[in-house]
Amino acid sequence: MENVYDLIIIGGGPGGIGSAVEAKVLGLEKVLMIEKMDNHSHTIRKFYKDMKRVDKDWQGQAVDMEGNVEFTDGTKESTLDFFDRQLDDEKIDTRFNCAVEKVEKRDGLFHVISGCGEDMAKNVIVAIGRMGKPNKPSYKIPPSLRSQINFNLDKCSNGEHILVVGGGDSAVEYACELSATNEVTLNYRREDLTRPNPTNQEMIAEYCDNEAVRLKLGVDIESLEGEHGQVKVNFTDGPELFDRVIYAIGGTTPKDFLKSCGITLDETGEPIFDDNYESEVPGLYIAGDIVFNSGGSIAIALNHGYRIINHILSKEN
Repeated sequence: MENVYDLIIIGGGPGGIGSAVEAKVLGLEKVLMIEKMDNHSHTIRKFYKDMKRVDKDWQGQAVDMEGNVEFTDGTKESTLDFFDRQLDDEKIDTRFNCAVEKVEKRDGLFHVISGCGEDMAKNVIVAIGRMGKPNKPSYKIPPSLRSQINFNLDKCSNGEHILVVGGGDSAVEYACELSATNEVTLNYRREDLTRPNPTNQEMIAEYCDNEAVRLKLGVDIESLEGEHGQVKVNFTDGPELFDRVIYAIGGTTPKDFLKSCGITLDETGEPIFDDNYESEVPGLYIAGDIVFNSGGSIAIALNHGYRIINHILSKEN
């Protein structure tokens, strides 16, 4: 089986990189990581603002690194540099700009079909993220407003009246960063901001106290419409006008892709896996953001890789 990989990893984010590094360190010889974008860590590159803090601990909970990837607190830039070194040092076989279409298991081997051809492997880890498909609101976004509706900080300018919608870390960070050159309102449908990490909770409280960011909590949005070149946001307590609306409400599980890989989903559309992150198909694992119901942790995703590789090796031995 000369052309069969011991492991193919689909996805070049923290879960995929961690799995690849652990596989090489712990003794799997033939490992391939496939990523559809032109570089690793696409979510970090696209959705993290420059110099954004990247913490090892997650939502105030300490995370102990279990494996061989010694991840520590840093910034967006230092984290990307760190992952560059991990991939280079372990001489990971990578294939970028290559979108996987489906995974089939035939005669005990996985066949990974992609735009680059077909590869075979004894084991597969699906380590794709959720943010490739950002959550969108339940109400319709009028086509005429699409240039004024964003899901990250791309296309934002200065001197605008901006509404940021969401209650997590990204929403808080977007609102605070934009407030330097814009008039910003942060809207969350619940009464309190409990999801951001402690540092971000302190930051948004300070910005609110200094009237740099206006909070609009416990109020939902019913619809959007255009009015004189602006976005009319119809809240449950009445309409307001904004130049731009930015949604930071997370991402969705890529259900169709997971199904095409042979992963079974539960009634809520989330993947089914056991304590070893193995799906109902032996040898087919999931790691990273798609393991979480909401949010995600780089450190925990790296730990997924360590646990999965150990499970693969324990079965082989």
